[in-house]
Amino acid sequence: MTDQGDLVVLRPEGLYCPAGDFYIDPWRPVGRAVITHAHADHARVGHTSYLAAAPGADVLRSRLGAIDLQALPYGQTVKHQGVTLSLHPAGHVLGSAQLRIEHRGRVWVASGDYFVSGADGDDGGRNPTCDAFEPVRCDCFITESTFGLPIYRWRRQAEIFAEINAWWAANAAAGRSSLLLAYSFGKAQRLLAGVDPAIGPLVVHGAVAPLNDAYRRSGVMLPPTRTLDEVEQGDLRRALVIAPPAVHGSRWARRLVDPSDAFASGWMQLRGARRRRGVDRGFVLSDHADWPGLQQSIRATGAERVIVTHGYEAVMVRWLRQQGLQAGSFETRYGDEEADDAAATAAVEAPADIVPGAAAGG
Repeated sequence: MTDQGDLVVLRPEGLYCPAGDFYIDPWRPVGRAVITHAHADHARVGHTSYLAAAPGADVLRSRLGAIDLQALPYGQTVKHQGVTLSLHPAGHVLGSAQLRIEHRGRVWVASGDYFVSGADGDDGGRNPTCDAFEPVRCDCFITESTFGLPIYRWRRQAEIFAEINAWWAANAAAGRSSLLLAYSFGKAQRLLAGVDPAIGPLVVHGAVAPLNDAYRRSGVMLPPTRTLDEVEQGDLRRALVIAPPAVHGSRWARRLVDPSDAFASGWMQLRGARRRRGVDRGFVLSDHADWPGLQQSIRATGAERVIVTHGYEAVMVRWLRQQGLQAGSFETRYGDEEADDAAATAAVEAPADIVPGAAAGG
């Protein structure tokens, strides 16, 4: 879905701005890349230069190594070839951003991945570990649609954390470790910020620990955590252990004491997802907008044209057209945060002991 003169078009390398000669979260090496956040499906090695939001610069460098990175504070503008660019909070993970592009009186916004509060104004979408999503007015909005089906409606965040705390407390009383599987970048830190540390020790996998440090350096308050090697066996019986999904059933996980396991993801909303995961519990906690959140966010932009990327594109495009909007989709290569986690985990664990999953991040 492109028109001549569009500010963003789809190329084999990724989303491209012809007027500014730069790419947005490209999946092939390019000269100039604007990165919306540091998940590996959006931030890849090999680009000549990078532009990203300042709050996420530490994480981006820790994941990509020595890169030519310009870190731009939220809301600050930069001009390139007559195009004005600015980055605005997306509420997804630390440093996640929407990209605003202005050229010759037209404004487009590329959302990246984003997360918003519930339509009723509750705390269901407020992520305390990053800046909250801010709607940006535009003519055309490029939106994700990871959970773009009516079945995805998130409950209040406080209710989910109450359930997690009760599960953990019951396990601790029975002398069992509580293994909570969650994506190492973003979800793990949100869980740490929301659980009750008075219940017992907080233990994290080696793939999670350096990301916690990056969050703390950025000013995000997280409770103290230890790695598995730093915990006595007796403390493990009361511990909440947060680890990437790729460790499930691994040699590392078998070091825990009679563990009860759970998975925290928006995919737990689906019937049968917990069974397929083979875990005791599933907690529906996502860092992406749900169906009402997507609708709410799109309306808030005031855009008359919407382009849908990864997720349930066809459903969202049909709904948008029913609302009288001009809508279409871009076929992108985003959406596999679990592969991101598996790669990070394999860097810490013995490769033969890790079996990557196939589901997209949630």
